[in-house]
Amino acid sequence: MIDNVLAEQNFILGREVKELETAIASYIRGKYAIAVASGTDALLLALKAAGVGNGDEVITTPFTFVATADTILLAGATPVFVDIDHTTFNIDPELIKKAITKKTKAIIPVHLYGLSCDMDSIMKIAREDSLIVIEDVAQAFGGRWGEKRLGSIGLAGCFSFFPSKNLGCFGDGGMVVTSDLRVAEKVEMLRKHGGRDKYNVDMLGHNSRLDTLQAAILLAKFRHIDKWNKGRRIVAELYNKELCGINGLELPAVNPKAYHVYHQYTIRTKRRDELHRHLKDKGIGSMVYYPVPLHMQKVFNGVTNIVSSLKNSENAANEVLSLPIEPLQTLDETMYVVKMIKEFLR
Repeated sequence: MIDNVLAEQNFILGREVKELETAIASYIRGKYAIAVASGTDALLLALKAAGVGNGDEVITTPFTFVATADTILLAGATPVFVDIDHTTFNIDPELIKKAITKKTKAIIPVHLYGLSCDMDSIMKIAREDSLIVIEDVAQAFGGRWGEKRLGSIGLAGCFSFFPSKNLGCFGDGGMVVTSDLRVAEKVEMLRKHGGRDKYNVDMLGHNSRLDTLQAAILLAKFRHIDKWNKGRRIVAELYNKELCGINGLELPAVNPKAYHVYHQYTIRTKRRDELHRHLKDKGIGSMVYYPVPLHMQKVFNGVTNIVSSLKNSENAANEVLSLPIEPLQTLDETMYVVKMIKEFLR
C-alpha cells in the first residue's frame, strides 16, 4: 500500500485517507470519520466543532495524558477536574454530577488503559443537564461498552494513532468519529485551515491532515486489530490468573459490561518504585502512566477548577505500574514477568 502512495504521489488527503475514514466509521458504527494529524488535534477540533469555547467549562479527569485537558484550554474553555474511581482509574460519574455549574458545556470521559468508563451513568447525566460528551478513546480502539463501540456513544469519539497505540501508525495521527453531520462538516473544515474552499476560508482553523502514507499503514494494520486486541486480552488473562491473591498487589478492574482492550495492563502497589527498579534490573520494561496528575502540573495552575478532593488520582500516580502487554507476547515472556514480580513481592 505504501508503494501505491509513492506511485500516485498524492501525499495529502489521498485516496487511502478516505478509505481509512470509511473503514473506521463503519467499524466504530458512526456515520462520519475525519482523519486528522494527531489524537490531540482530534480532541481540539471536536471541542471546537461542538461549540465549546470561551466561558465554558468542561469536566474531565486529572489522571490522564496532558492532551485531554490542554485541548480544553486551547479551545478557550476551562477544565474542571473531578476524581477517578479507585479501582478502574476512570472518572467517577458521581463526582461529575456534583461538578456541574451553569457554565458546564461538556464532559470528556477518558477510557483509560483500554477500559471503558461507565458510559450509562455519564450519558444519563449528560442528557439530564443537556451536556455534550466527547469521548477520549486514544487508548481504547476496539473497546466496547455493552454492544456499543467506544467512540460511538457521545457526540464524538477522538482517537489517537500514535505508534504505541493498539492501532498505531509510523508517526502521529488521529481521527474524529461522529454521527452528527454538522460536527463532521466543521471538523473537516477546521482541519483544512477552516474552509471548504482552499482559497476562501470561513473560520480560523488548523493545518491538521493525516498523511496519506500514514493512512496506508493504518489500513494495512486495521485488518488485524480485533486479533491483536484478543492477543492483549489473552496476556491479561494470564496475568490475572498468575498474579491474583498476591499480598500488596492490586490488579486491573474487570467490568462485565466493558470489553477491555488492554492498551496497558496496570497494577498498583505501594512499593511501585522499588518494583519498577527490580523489573528493570531483570531486563523487563515497565512504565508509570501517569506520575503527575494534571492538577499538579504547572500548565494548569490558576486556569482550572477543582471542586472536590483528587486523592484517588494522587494515590494512583504514586502506585500504578504498567506491565509489558503486546499481542505477540509469548507465554514464556509473560511468565518471566510474573516470576520476577512474585520474586520481589514474596
